[in-house]
Amino acid sequence: MELLLPSPLVEIADERLGDVRLFLKRDDLIHPELPGNKWRKLKYNLEAAVEQGHDTLLTFGGAYSNHIRATAAAGHRFGFRTVGVIRGEEHLPLNPVLSFAVSRGMRLEYVSRTAYRDKPVPPGRFYVLPEGGSNALAVRGCAELAAEITEPYDVLCCPVGTGGTLAGLALGLREGARALGFSVLKGSGFLRDEVVRLQREHGRENSAWSIRTEFHFGGYARRTAELDAFVADFAERHGVRLDPVYTGKMLCGLFTLVRLGEFPPGARIIAVITG
Repeated sequence: MELLLPSPLVEIADERLGDVRLFLKRDDLIHPELPGNKWRKLKYNLEAAVEQGHDTLLTFGGAYSNHIRATAAAGHRFGFRTVGVIRGEEHLPLNPVLSFAVSRGMRLEYVSRTAYRDKPVPPGRFYVLPEGGSNALAVRGCAELAAEITEPYDVLCCPVGTGGTLAGLALGLREGARALGFSVLKGSGFLRDEVVRLQREHGRENSAWSIRTEFHFGGYARRTAELDAFVADFAERHGVRLDPVYTGKMLCGLFTLVRLGEFPPGARIIAVITG
């Protein structure tokens, strides 16, 4: 299956939006195994791995990491061996994420949560991808998303876990627009410094962005009855299944801000469905 690029941009009609217009950038449809920001973050890293003569990708993540899943899929598709350094102990049977990674040829190495903090790289020659895939090359890939958007817009939104996607989107903004991130982590004030760091590492900066930190719904991979109800209602209204870890939190937060009047009438908002 080929990659669907550029990904579709669709407007949704919802009476709760009032005079605000909302468009979804359906990056989740790029590829079933390499959706959204996962592909955009990997794209230039894969090119760099080839240029540097690497045949093995190594990265880090928890047992439910979508980045681990995507790296395994990318390795299988583009001819790399892959190694995943997994936080915590092995639990059998493997969960669906790790089972998929193994099915795509990834070798899993488990380390204690204490050792994991140092991101240990086992002996060997690897192209090392950071946890979550966010580095300067990932920022470059994410910046390209904005260039695909031909509709005028005022705000470009995304969920934020490591900061890489937001850092890239802010660099690719149309003139006069701003980027708005919704943190999925509790206690995520550090993400602002991380976005700045990633932009500086990339070599360009743009300060037209901000992060809302109050819509984490309990923290990473946590959920509430309010969030679950919003996700279910959104699927029924619009036929789009949001994930409660990232995109559900972003859109629930966004609809809350619209209700509170934080966007002017007629504002055009694009929300990235990262997959």
